[in-house]
Amino acid sequence: MIRCIRRAAALCLLLLVALLLNAARIQVIEADGLDHNPANRRLTIARYGQPRGNILVDGRSVTGSEDTGEQLRYERTYRNGPLYAPVTGYASQTYGTSLIEYTEDDVLSGTDPMLAPFPLWNDITRAQQPGGNVATTVEDAVQRAAYDGLGGRRGAVAALEPATGRVLALVSTPSYDPGLLSGTGSSVTDAWRRLNAAESRPMLNRAIRQTYPPGSTFKIVTAAAALDAGVVTDPHAETDTPSPYVLPGTRTTLPNESRGCEQASLAEAIRISCNTVLADLGVRVGPADMVEAVEKFGFNDTGLKIPPGVAKSNFDTGMSDDQLALSSIGQFDTTATPLQMAMVASAVANGGDLKYPYLVDRTTTRSGATVRQNGSRTYHRAMNPRTAIQLREMMVDVVENGTGSNAAIDGVTVGGKTGTAQHGVDNTGTPYAWFISWAQAPGSAQPAVAVAVVVEDAAARRADISGGGNAAPIARSVMAAALRD
Repeated sequence: MIRCIRRAAALCLLLLVALLLNAARIQVIEADGLDHNPANRRLTIARYGQPRGNILVDGRSVTGSEDTGEQLRYERTYRNGPLYAPVTGYASQTYGTSLIEYTEDDVLSGTDPMLAPFPLWNDITRAQQPGGNVATTVEDAVQRAAYDGLGGRRGAVAALEPATGRVLALVSTPSYDPGLLSGTGSSVTDAWRRLNAAESRPMLNRAIRQTYPPGSTFKIVTAAAALDAGVVTDPHAETDTPSPYVLPGTRTTLPNESRGCEQASLAEAIRISCNTVLADLGVRVGPADMVEAVEKFGFNDTGLKIPPGVAKSNFDTGMSDDQLALSSIGQFDTTATPLQMAMVASAVANGGDLKYPYLVDRTTTRSGATVRQNGSRTYHRAMNPRTAIQLREMMVDVVENGTGSNAAIDGVTVGGKTGTAQHGVDNTGTPYAWFISWAQAPGSAQPAVAVAVVVEDAAARRADISGGGNAAPIARSVMAAALRD
C-alpha cells in the first residue's frame, strides 16, 4: 500500500514538474511568438485600449484619440489632417501606420522601454506605459504658408533651417485626411480604396517620396562643383562656351531659353539660366568629380531618414559626356526630391556646411519629461566656404536682377534659382516648375530659412508654367512666414 502511494506521489510530482516546465516554455520561450501570432488579439486590444500619444507642432497637438467604446477602444483623430498629413502620416487600426506615426510608434503607443519608470520595468511587469508625445520641428505658420501657396495643385514644398537642419515645413498636395483611415469597417476600406485609386495620388508624400528632374535648379550644384574643382576661378570672367553648343559626341544642339549665353560668365549663366554654359562646365569637371560633388549634397544616398525614409535623389555614376552634359543641367536621369533641393539651398546659405535634416525635435512622456532630444549635426561639407559665398552672391543676383524676381521680399536678402524641368516622351509633358531659395533678415548673422518648391500642374498651359512664375511666389510666402515666426 505504501509502495503504491509512493509511486502515485512520484507520478504526481513528475506531472507537476512537467506542468511547470510547460508553463515556463509557454510564458518564457514561446511568449514572443504567441504575442505576435495573428490569431492573438490581446496585444491589439491592449494597444488600442488607451489613448495614443500626440504629435506636436509649435507645442500644440495636431492629433488626438477618440473613445469609441468598441473592443478596439481608442481611434486616432487629426486636427487639420490634410495640412499635416505629410508630417504625421496615418495610424490605422486596419492598415497600420506611416511616417511619424510609424517611426515613433513605440513612443506614441507606450511600448518604448524609455517611457518606463525603471529599467526593464516593462519586461518584468509586461506593462504598457501611457503613450508619449512627439514634438516636431515644424512651424505652423510656415507649414500653412506652403499649403495655402500650393492651393491644392500637385506639388510640394520643403523648408529647412540652414544652421541646424530643422525641417520647418513639409507639404504635399493634393493631400488627404488621415482620420478617414483610423478605425475599422467598410468606411475605412472604402476610403483606402478611393484614396489609392485617385489620379491625383493624395497619399503620395511628394516632398520626400517623389523625385522629379530638378531642371535648372540643379545648376547650383554644377556651379559648386566647377568652383570647387578649379574649372572656374573667376565666376565673373567669360567662359569659352560656344552657342549653339553641340552635345559631345553627337550632332544634337543644346538650346538656351535665354539670349546672351555665348561665352557668358558663370555668374551671368546662373542669373539668366544658360543651359550651354553649365552643361559645358559639367563636362569639364568630369564624371568622377561631378559624382563626388553631387553626393556631398545628398544625391545617391539610399539611407537618408528624417526619421521617415526619404527617396533616393539620383545622379548617374556612369555616363557618356553628352549624358553628363544633360545631367549637369538637371535633365537626363538626374532626379531629386523637394527635400533634396531644399538641402542644396541650405548648404549654400550655411556657408557650405550641410546639416542633416530632421523632423522630430524630441520625444517625451505623457507628463512632458524628455525621453530623447535630437539636435543639429553635420551631414556633409558640401562645398568650400568661399564657393558658398560666391554662390550666395549669384543667387541674390537671380532674385534682384534675374529670373527669380517674384521671390523678392522688401528689406530682406533673398537668394534663389528658378527651374523649369522638361519631362515625358520627347519632353512633351507639361514642365515642372521649380524654385529653390533662402532668406536672411536684416541684421541677422545668417539666413533663417531655405526652401524648395515644385509645382506639377497638369492644368496649366505649357507657356504659363515656370519656376519664376509659378513656384517663386510660393517660396516668397514661405520665407516671409519663417522670418515672421
